[in-house]
Amino acid sequence: MRITSSPVPMEERDGYDYCATLPKPAMKRIAIAIDRVDWHARRLSAAFLALGIAPFFVSLRDVAFTPAGLRFPELEGLPDAVFVRAIAAGSFEEVTRRLGVLHALAARGVAVWNSARAIERCVDKSMTAFLLAAAGIPTPETWTVEGWNAAAAVVAQAATELVLKPLFGAQGRGLRRLRNPEDLPPPDAVAGVYHLQRFVPPADDNRFCDYRLLICRGELIAAMIRRSAEWVTNLHRGACPVPFVPTPEMVALAARAAAAVGADYAGVDLIAAADGRILVLEVNSMPGWRGLQSVAEGSIATALARRLVA
Repeated sequence: MRITSSPVPMEERDGYDYCATLPKPAMKRIAIAIDRVDWHARRLSAAFLALGIAPFFVSLRDVAFTPAGLRFPELEGLPDAVFVRAIAAGSFEEVTRRLGVLHALAARGVAVWNSARAIERCVDKSMTAFLLAAAGIPTPETWTVEGWNAAAAVVAQAATELVLKPLFGAQGRGLRRLRNPEDLPPPDAVAGVYHLQRFVPPADDNRFCDYRLLICRGELIAAMIRRSAEWVTNLHRGACPVPFVPTPEMVALAARAAAAVGADYAGVDLIAAADGRILVLEVNSMPGWRGLQSVAEGSIATALARRLVA
């Protein structure tokens, strides 16, 4: 199970002096959980500093369970809050332990954005789809099964084009469209799990686009259209961000989707079906916003930091 890119040593993380960012005892202690100090982490740090709070960076791999409880490196006690920007890649056991750290922090009364429960629900696309459907939120029909035979039966019965997605995938990697059982890859190519979603054709003459809304505590922070010459509209795959003001109905739908998975903040992907309905494609519990910031007014990091501090 992998969530982010491979870890790098703390001393090599983007030239940041890790110890110099530790907060003064009198200040609120907010940890930014990150594997490598990236563009997002630097902006979050600046946003907290502007609010009079000195955050510090920590990798969850460095937080230990001890007989006395949890121990953070070079910190006495626990932080007041943790903003989870990323969880380091690792084995199933390693990632489970890091999520356990987040669970334990919440049990000790530490504010954790997003919670381990929300992250678990969003990383597992099958659970996201289940929760959206259970909440009555419109989303493309989705099947998640184990084994090639079970997947082939779904494809044959669906009688329409489907999209195969990696269960734990991100940034548009590993997606493929298929119509026939013969299009399915072997089980070892998908770790034995086939996550299949009904393909939503473009509503406007093969002009592929969808919508990303960043929601925090039920409020819209920023939004954009992602336009692409291809059907995969992820910015990492060449799509272009376009400024966009969503309708109140779209904002309400995205807020419902974030609430369904229990996320304090989330990147919610919407798409327009050919009949005009707006569907929720995915909910991301650790969304990036660099592309979104390029077309948004105001600092997204500042908006998130203010809401966490509040």
